[in-house]
Amino acid sequence: MMKTTTPPSLFPMPAAVFAAVVALAAVAALPAVAQPGGGAVIGATAEANRALAEQPARGISRRVAARLDTVLAAQPETARVRYPDRHPAETLAFIGVEPGMTVMEALPGRGWYSKILIPYLGRKGELIGAAYPNEMMAKFDYYNAAQLEKRKTWAADWPEKARDWGRGRRKSAKLAAFMFGAMPDSMRGRADVALFIRAMHGAHRFENEGGYFTMALRDAHAALKPGGVLAVVQHEAAEDMPDDWARGANGYLKKSAVMEKITAAGFEFVAESAINENPADRPTTEDTVWRLPPTYRTSQDDPDARAKYAAIGESNRMTLKFRKPE
Repeated sequence: MMKTTTPPSLFPMPAAVFAAVVALAAVAALPAVAQPGGGAVIGATAEANRALAEQPARGISRRVAARLDTVLAAQPETARVRYPDRHPAETLAFIGVEPGMTVMEALPGRGWYSKILIPYLGRKGELIGAAYPNEMMAKFDYYNAAQLEKRKTWAADWPEKARDWGRGRRKSAKLAAFMFGAMPDSMRGRADVALFIRAMHGAHRFENEGGYFTMALRDAHAALKPGGVLAVVQHEAAEDMPDDWARGANGYLKKSAVMEKITAAGFEFVAESAINENPADRPTTEDTVWRLPPTYRTSQDDPDARAKYAAIGESNRMTLKFRKPE
């Protein structure tokens, strides 16, 4: 399947055309995937793909596509240069994220997606950050005692920090946060969408040492409304790679392992998309995902290696959509 790219010109096409392109990008390269309950099939025939291309993007209207276009165009250049690799418009459209929704974002980090979601969801929407607990983060060798101490107040601190990302925007989303394993009852059944964008490998790596992956899925299931969507964008390991290598320490997970654990947590598989695939990313067992842009961990002082990794681009990523049963 070909990699779908978004030109850095920031969608200078009419919103209706953009919406149609997003719809086709989300499904055109997919194998047939049955819908829960025996409904329609996504990507089954060329005729079905053409019909979808003539409609607004899946789960997103032409008006909403225009709003997303505007939000993306307003992001700083440092974010926009990542669009051809990260495909935020196509990804959010495929998932079906719309203004006014409540979205739980796992491991929001420095806010690459948060800074898009806060103005996009708007004042009727809400963004809930969710982070992994300190006991898991302490297992990483790059967290020192002072950093772990500071993280103890993350659930209170993150909304204040994220509020700065939306400052000056009258229509910014409401903000809240919690730590996995300590989700308040007030957040149960509150979210329309739970996003795990490059946010599963750490928890999967330490699953056998504390059940962190299971914990995160359990909280996501509880946070979602019946019929709510759980969406995954995750660095993908080839199925023939060794299981030990693909457990998460190198950033990559096998799609089969992710799907097995998510469906075991009570979610129904809906669809997958080729939006974020990159066939040029072919790691060996000596590689980690962080050799690639934007990190370039192994080539800081090697221009030739850096150029090689820049030519590959960001990682090959699975894009999966699940739902919490009604």
